[in-house]
Amino acid sequence: MTHPALQPGHTAVITGAADGIGLAAARRFLALGLNVVLADVNAEKLLAATASLDAGDRAMAVPTDVSDPKAVISLRDAAIAQYGAVHVLMNNAGIGGGGSAIERPDRWRALIEVNLFGVINGVQAFAQTMIDQKTPGLIINTGSKQGITTPPGDTAYNVTKAGVKVLTEGLQHTLRNTEGCQVTAHLLVPGYTFTGMTARGTEKPAAAWTGAQVVDHMIASVSAGDFYILCPDNDVDRATDAARIRWAAEDVAAGRPPLSRWHPDYKDDFEAYMAAQRQENAGWLARYNDRIRAMDEPKGESGFTAGFLLGALF
Repeated sequence: MTHPALQPGHTAVITGAADGIGLAAARRFLALGLNVVLADVNAEKLLAATASLDAGDRAMAVPTDVSDPKAVISLRDAAIAQYGAVHVLMNNAGIGGGGSAIERPDRWRALIEVNLFGVINGVQAFAQTMIDQKTPGLIINTGSKQGITTPPGDTAYNVTKAGVKVLTEGLQHTLRNTEGCQVTAHLLVPGYTFTGMTARGTEKPAAAWTGAQVVDHMIASVSAGDFYILCPDNDVDRATDAARIRWAAEDVAAGRPPLSRWHPDYKDDFEAYMAAQRQENAGWLARYNDRIRAMDEPKGESGFTAGFLLGALF
């Protein structure tokens, strides 16, 4: 059973929709019978993507700079004017290429404006309106594993995605404590995904998932009531992600140095820990992988893998 917000005739608004996960979500929502409003800062690319859907008046393109709160309010108003209500909001727009803590202040500001304030602007423009509709609704914010384990490299990107995680957690707490609210918030945490932002060529790397795979996983997860939509990929499984997340949290609890996973003094400890976690979680992982493999089954009339929804949740 799909989430009640994902019903024919309902409307989804997706930012960062000109390619990648956002465009894949638009295709899947259309297959489920929803109308879709696609938003992206690149107007030319957005219009081409919308035309490629061949969905007639069920798809609308609204060029939008999510870093501008007024533009996001205009996006909301355009969606409601066209379709009457918004049932799904997917805050998916994002950019990369920030930098370390001591460099590129202009890129820091750009990433914070798009990746973090873009999501804040979406939540503040849409959430109360969706609550007031008194109908089932979904707000899905795209985060990143880099916002949870915060690996060295692009600290600016990590900061923005950590902010999205905290924002979405706080949002869900507010929604579940709002009387009569039928809207739920969810944090989408993709694995390695072949998108416009991550692609280094035209051919998908073997380790990467496609945007469509991420969206299949997302729909199954929200329909099952998951808040954290932690996606594996073809290289890193769910148990490995869980173990890495636990290790990162233990840096604080155990008083280790920050980012100890990448600290030479803790290299052997981390490798031993991961080996123990793999052995401990072998049975759990086998069951979880059965759930993931169900995504390869033939797709049902709804447009996504019916068998995936039948898998046990672990």
